[in-house]
Amino acid sequence: MSLRRLAPPEIQPASFAFSAQNADWAKATIAKYPQGRQASAVISLLWRGQEQEGWVSHPMVESIAKMLSMPFIRVLEVATFYTMFNLEPVGTYLVQVCTTTPCWLRGSDAVVAACKTHIHPHEKTLSADGKFSWMEVECLGACVNAPMLQIGNDFYEDIDGPITERMIADLRAGKTVKPGPQNGRASSEPQGGADTLSDGALYDGSIIGKYVPIAPPPAEPPKPKPPGAA
Repeated sequence: MSLRRLAPPEIQPASFAFSAQNADWAKATIAKYPQGRQASAVISLLWRGQEQEGWVSHPMVESIAKMLSMPFIRVLEVATFYTMFNLEPVGTYLVQVCTTTPCWLRGSDAVVAACKTHIHPHEKTLSADGKFSWMEVECLGACVNAPMLQIGNDFYEDIDGPITERMIADLRAGKTVKPGPQNGRASSEPQGGADTLSDGALYDGSIIGKYVPIAPPPAEPPKPKPPGAA
């Protein structure tokens, strides 16, 4: 397991506070747990804090620890254990590239190369304009659409190097990139559309009564017993 630590002090913000809306949400979330069990809300609060700020900072850990009456180290343990928490600033668009075996076999190296060229040579580092950062991740769960990547809460599948370059350029220009397969196919169907169960007679009732059972093969005659067998 890789060592995960909070970002260095020089890039930590001076303070953290939930927005008014998120503070009300946090209060309602904590109230869902029995007295003495408020620590069970720690992951939910860290996640909402990350959604608000983009990453988990030292002041955020301190603030949530006070809200839940937890020692700082207990909240820090959770934040540093789960890789879904970003421990350093990320771009407006955090590009998470799947490089697990199915995506790698289908060309994720080209996707990584596009990120290195158009975002930054090193992962988890902000681009010059501050809009992007990227990182390699493990399986994102769409192996049949490999290679793929995640940006924010959206998944982009059936990509390659040039498609990745185009997506980054479009997002940088403020354009919307539609999530899902980027090669024109729907969901995980075969390219060009479904190619099974496509006969219309299967659905319009015209095939009813035309089914003819296949006769079973004739039974083999019993084999003669060898001499002397009981």
